[in-house]
Amino acid sequence: MESSGSDDPTALSYWLRWKVLLSAIFVVTPMIIAAFFIWKYEHLGRRVRKQDDDASWKPCLRNIHPVFLLLYRILAFSLLMVAMGFDLGIHGFQLFLYYTQWTFTLVTFYFGLGSLLSFYGCFYHLKIADKSRSHLLEDVESSGIYSPLVGKVDETRNGLSGKSETLPSYGFWDYLFQALYQMTAGAVTLTDSVYWIVIFPFLNLRDYEMNFLTVVTHTMNAVLLIGDTTLNRLQFPWFGISYFILLTGIYVIFQWIIHACIQLWWPYPFLDLSSVHSPIWYLIVAAMHLPCYYLYLGVTKVKHLAFSRCFPDSYMH
Repeated sequence: MESSGSDDPTALSYWLRWKVLLSAIFVVTPMIIAAFFIWKYEHLGRRVRKQDDDASWKPCLRNIHPVFLLLYRILAFSLLMVAMGFDLGIHGFQLFLYYTQWTFTLVTFYFGLGSLLSFYGCFYHLKIADKSRSHLLEDVESSGIYSPLVGKVDETRNGLSGKSETLPSYGFWDYLFQALYQMTAGAVTLTDSVYWIVIFPFLNLRDYEMNFLTVVTHTMNAVLLIGDTTLNRLQFPWFGISYFILLTGIYVIFQWIIHACIQLWWPYPFLDLSSVHSPIWYLIVAAMHLPCYYLYLGVTKVKHLAFSRCFPDSYMH
């Protein structure tokens, strides 16, 4: 591929234009607002959302064993790794110039981290169950019949000698997993929507090839993420769009730095700042973050409404 603009982005004159300044405003301003919301709602652990310690690994339905969610995440991680391996083997590491590949890699990392957290949760879940069973057997053997006093806390059922049946806090990893969930949900919606609605039907990109692997990379991530959303208990707050905005902003700034240092083709034509319409394209892409994120928020709302009505006794939110 070649640069879609006639000007050289490695030249200083390329960046000293009103179009660049206006486009930068459309990129940096949302990032500053996003950073403010993250500081406001996440700073020093003062979270608006109150999420249980087991929300990262327990399914939303009590009837589904946590191992099922673990196996699903392992399967999803394996499929994504295989697809990414084939894609990198064919096209090389230049794929990481594309926002789509950033998104695909983040979804893969999400399922990898999710598999570890699910394994961690299932391990302690089984450990607690074994301790509870052993304490119950000891009580039966010592007193003949296990019968806790009315009004007393059934401590032995917890299996932790009076401690509540909770897992050690994941801390940073739990926070990272939650942020990845919100970030990737918006990014996947954006990349797949732009590909299937804009790029695929209308744009004829130079050296672009349509094949099975391309379809997979623009479909599998969304399907697997929606499947995880159906099973998990993770919250999806409105201000989570902040992580999504920061991801896109970092990607755009990365592209600017790379092109300022190296004469390289633009992975997406609308990123080229030499066009007189570039500020409009940047504004459109920035505005698309709102419908993309809140479309996925609508998916989580539909899930909550459907499960709370169909499984009122089993659904946990």
